[in-house]
Amino acid sequence: MANRREDKADKNQNRTNYGAKDKNRRGKNFAEKSNPRHKKHDNFKAPVKKDNVENEAATEVNENFVFGHHAVVEALKAGRGNKLFLAEDARGDKIEGLKTLATEQAVPVKWVPKSKLDTMSDSGVHQGMVLAITPYEYLSLPELLETTTKENPFYLILDNLEDPHNFGSILRTADAGGVDGVIIPKHRAVGITPIVVKTSTGAVEYMPIARVTNLSQAVQQLKDAGFWIFGTAMEGTDYRQWNAKGKVALIIGNEGKGMSAGLMKAVDELLTIPMTGHVQSLNASVASGLLIYQAFSQRAGE
Repeated sequence: MANRREDKADKNQNRTNYGAKDKNRRGKNFAEKSNPRHKKHDNFKAPVKKDNVENEAATEVNENFVFGHHAVVEALKAGRGNKLFLAEDARGDKIEGLKTLATEQAVPVKWVPKSKLDTMSDSGVHQGMVLAITPYEYLSLPELLETTTKENPFYLILDNLEDPHNFGSILRTADAGGVDGVIIPKHRAVGITPIVVKTSTGAVEYMPIARVTNLSQAVQQLKDAGFWIFGTAMEGTDYRQWNAKGKVALIIGNEGKGMSAGLMKAVDELLTIPMTGHVQSLNASVASGLLIYQAFSQRAGE
C-alpha cells in the first residue's frame, strides 16, 4: 500500500469512466434497521421540529415532504415528522401502523383528498401517504469525522452526481454495505430531495451525509487524516485487486463526465470495473454497488 502514491502518475492515464471495456466510450446514465444512525452518534445535530407546516397546499414539489411507505416510516422513526397526510380512502395495515407511529411521535394526522397528495408529491408514487418533515441537516466534514466511531472508516465521495434516483440508490446500498458516511458538494449536485428519500427507502435517515463547499479541499483534509483516496476510471487497477482495508474514501464520478480533473489528480489509486458486453458503461448506482461490496468483503470485522 505504501507504493500507491508513487505509482499514481502511471495509473492516472485515460481517466474518464467506470468500465474498462473501451476508453473512448462515455457513460450516459451512471446512476429495517430500528435505530437511525443519527441516534448512534452523540455529536450528530438532530433537526429541531417545527410547529407549523408552511404552505400545506403547495402547488409544486416541496423538499420538506417525503412520500411512500418506507421513506415515511423511517422519517417518523428519526423524529423528523411534522404532520402526516393520508389519503381519505386509504385503509389497511400499513395505514394503521403509520397512524400508530405518528401518535407515538406526537405527529398530527390529517386526511386529505388523493389529488392533494398528488400535488404534494409532484405526482410521485406516494401510496396514499405524505409526511411533512423538518429539513435534512447535513454535517460538515469535521463533524462527520468526529461522529464516525470506527477506527478505519469507509466514506463515499459523490463528485457532482445529478440524478436523484442514482443518489437514493447509492445511499440504500451504502447503508447495507457498511459505508460510514457520504460526502457531497454543496453546489452543482443533487442534495436530499423527496425522490432521493423515497429511492433510498429511508436509508437517508441512517447515513451521515456531509456537504462541503470544495471537494478537492475535502479530499486533502481526508488525506491529512490518514485516508487513502480511490477513484474510478476507464483504465486503472481491476477493482477485484483493490486493497480496501484501512481508512478509505472512494470517489464516484458524475453520470456523464466522470470524475473532475482536480479530483483525478488527487487520488492515490484509480480503479476500473472490467466489462465484456456491448453497453457503454455501468450506471453510477450499479458501479457503486460493485465497489461497495468488494470493500465490504475485505473489511468485515475491521
